Amino acid sequence: MAVFLAFAIAVGYFISYYYDSPGILVAAVIFALAMNIASYWYSDRISLSLAGAVPAEKARYPELHEAADILAISAGLPTPALYVINDAAPNAFATGRDKNHAAIAVTTGLLGMMTKDELIGVLAHEFSHIGNRDTLLMTVVVVLVGFIAILANIFTRSLWWGGGRRGRDREEGGQIGAILAVVGIIFVILSPIVAQLIQLAISRKREFLADADGALLTRYPEGLAAALEKIQAYDEPMARANNATAHLFIANPFGAHADRGLARLFMTHPPLEERIAILRGRST
Repeated sequence: MAVFLAFAIAVGYFISYYYDSPGILVAAVIFALAMNIASYWYSDRISLSLAGAVPAEKARYPELHEAADILAISAGLPTPALYVINDAAPNAFATGRDKNHAAIAVTTGLLGMMTKDELIGVLAHEFSHIGNRDTLLMTVVVVLVGFIAILANIFTRSLWWGGGRRGRDREEGGQIGAILAVVGIIFVILSPIVAQLIQLAISRKREFLADADGALLTRYPEGLAAALEKIQAYDEPMARANNATAHLFIANPFGAHADRGLARLFMTHPPLEERIAILRGRST
């Protein structure tokens, strides 16, 4: 988080320096804080709405509620609100700013495909995200990535109109200033890619941690491993898959085999085969 905040401030600082306008940096910091506050309070509603999730009625999904209640006691956490996504692809995600305002959503495909032990394994993984506050961390990270992308986009568009310190540095013969301006321009243009790579690195690490903590919670890692195998075997994407919430799911909502070739660099999740092997205690 510290790296991300420093990165966002660096982008805002260079843009304000380039245009010789300290107000740009002040406005950027205020906007970032406002976006973070908004995401903190409304991230769960936004994520559930984007996924098309609806409340899971206890009478209709008794096994889901029973498993969640058992895990809540074991984890020492309040039982989160439970939601269902009408989608044949097996998947699930957790959201919410803290343990008292958390929610877990699962697809109908996952409920129909998993055994009781496998369902508990998946839910334990999501409980671990809640307990580790990953749901809040990843929401804030997404906001910062979007904020950096917006800054970079505004800056690159403004370059077409000229102006800024770059022209004055050239007029004054300041070679060092000109070099710094060029380096800064390259930095700002590439910053959204770098920010996204940082986000993906954080997301992958948190998935490994949630797998480990989920296995400790159930003391039966095979349940989650078997569930991930079934998810891996289903290669169709979710109907409402989108990049904004892809990192929240237990597996890539665009399909378990969507990350091939250069796309592996931008994977939101570690490879499923690697996660399964680790859960089963095998080296990869």
